[in-house]
Amino acid sequence: MYAYIDGKLAFKCPAYVIIDAGGVGYHINISLSTYSKLQDSERCKLYTWLHVKEDAHTLYGFADEGERSLFLHLISISGIGPGTGRMILSSGSPEEIQTAIVKGDLALIKKIKGIGPKTAQRLILELQDKLKKEGIVTLNDLPQYNTAKEEAVSALVMLGFARNLAEKAIDNVSQKQQEKGNLSVEQLIKSALKNL
Repeated sequence: MYAYIDGKLAFKCPAYVIIDAGGVGYHINISLSTYSKLQDSERCKLYTWLHVKEDAHTLYGFADEGERSLFLHLISISGIGPGTGRMILSSGSPEEIQTAIVKGDLALIKKIKGIGPKTAQRLILELQDKLKKEGIVTLNDLPQYNTAKEEAVSALVMLGFARNLAEKAIDNVSQKQQEKGNLSVEQLIKSALKNL
């Protein structure tokens, strides 16, 4: 519902922040990872996720889009709710957590408070392939594309295709269409989809 909240940092502690945006103070739960990235500046921008329950609406905030993406992957696993997801992100940097899942580091994941052996195995089993396919690059801020080819490859990856297959399909289209001049992103994607 809320993509991000940008405003004056009214209060900050390791568990939550209060951001004053347009005269409204938003209470936003954060991980220790996000807390460490927040500066003591007056302005603050957090990417958010709203958890709606019968008795509460709770905002969770993240320093960057990549951390929010990893959080959403984590809470998609049965037995891991927003509180546990925040605990996982507080136990290390998002890059360390993602690397542990991709490498299947069961021992490291079991050390996280609230994660037992079965949950750790389920987390690795269900997320390992997804995170391998996406790669660590997804943990960066919003992507910046230098070329239409890069944007087309990213779009195909978002549609569910493996990065290497998407790159190969876009390269094939580019080579076949070179004599026609530069293709738009839409034309590249449409042509590549015919070859996938």
